[in-house]
Amino acid sequence: MKYMIATLGCKVNQFETQAMEERLLRDGHTPAAPGEAADAVIVNTCAVTAESGRKSRQTIRRLQEENPNAVIAVCGCYAQLSPEENAEIGAGVLFGTGDRMAFIDAVERAVETGETATHIDRPFSRKEIELLPAGAVSGRTRAMLRVQDGCRNFCTYCIIPYTRGSLRSMPVDAAVKETERLQREGFLELVLTGIEVASYGLDLEGSPDLADLVEAVSAVSGGMRLRLGSLEPTVITEDFCRRLAGTGKVCRHFHLSLQSGCDRILKAMNRKYDTAFFYERAELLRRYFPGCALTGDLITGFPGETEEDHSETLGFLRRCAFSELHVFPYSRRPGTPADRLPGQLTHAVKNRRAREAKALSEESGRAYREACVGQVLPVLFESEDVSGSIGHSDTYLRVQVPEPGLRGQLRRVKILSAGPKLLQGRLLPE
Repeated sequence: MKYMIATLGCKVNQFETQAMEERLLRDGHTPAAPGEAADAVIVNTCAVTAESGRKSRQTIRRLQEENPNAVIAVCGCYAQLSPEENAEIGAGVLFGTGDRMAFIDAVERAVETGETATHIDRPFSRKEIELLPAGAVSGRTRAMLRVQDGCRNFCTYCIIPYTRGSLRSMPVDAAVKETERLQREGFLELVLTGIEVASYGLDLEGSPDLADLVEAVSAVSGGMRLRLGSLEPTVITEDFCRRLAGTGKVCRHFHLSLQSGCDRILKAMNRKYDTAFFYERAELLRRYFPGCALTGDLITGFPGETEEDHSETLGFLRRCAFSELHVFPYSRRPGTPADRLPGQLTHAVKNRRAREAKALSEESGRAYREACVGQVLPVLFESEDVSGSIGHSDTYLRVQVPEPGLRGQLRRVKILSAGPKLLQGRLLPE
């Protein structure tokens, strides 16, 4: 069959999509070419905000109109959260956030026989993680491995614990086995990702932690470098930093979940730290990984956030000097405690505060990129255009050199200039 896949949301969704596509290819199916009608349309949905749900619905409807004879198959967080809405849109195969391989079985049956299927379980009944193959369908440079699923944080603005369920981790030996396979296949970077990867291992016998996992994986990773997914500040300790730095494999890029730079709002969000704690952890990372890039997430206009709270956040952002910040105006999500809080703000206020935070982010990001000029950075090249080869440094900055044909190579580059999108560099001899 000819298939088409659309993926919305986080890196975990991206990982699960590549695992499903790897299975489809193994079964002899092929992706539909641009403009070619598909036999099956798969949409892996997101529900982290109300806007994410709207985009998921919009994507399903658009692809259905473009492929009127295709089986419409929907999975992911929005499908888990609102199965009735997805069924009304026209999903013939409807699964939630579990059983990805059974979902593909159902898609294949639906195309062959016309049989519809719906499977929406209770996420909190899941006790073990579904082990899916790591890798990347397109190219052999960077691979993703989902080592953890579920979340136990229950932040007041977030619906994800209710769509993903409780904490479930991949056993260390299984992660090591996948890493060995990826190393043999020639990958040069491995991204360890999860819904709340900082809680890795708390559900496993012996309670191995994230540092245990990284050390075990790095021992068999060969020439692969390791990159971590989004981290909760609470996982960052002196021991954690020392052990990760000791591997010599961990990329100098850390994405930290901040959400607010105001202690009062952090408490209202049910976050597990204050700004002093966050800053201390950021400085720990900078001490053990000199020159590292710190990126983060921020929500503006949380219910009850005053102008003084917002100003406090802006001041904290200046102090932290992120290399990049992902800024989101608060989006009400029915079913979360924050949706019922008083002091809901207008879209105009939330968006204006988001613009101000983004402006600060651009300022600090520009300063970080300019400080890279003159440095030598390891760059993994992934693509090329008419101007040369393009890749990512260990600090997750996009770097371009004029030489073509470097895709799949990890090379040292002297940075010559810094633009808003790309660093320009000179390739150094091997």
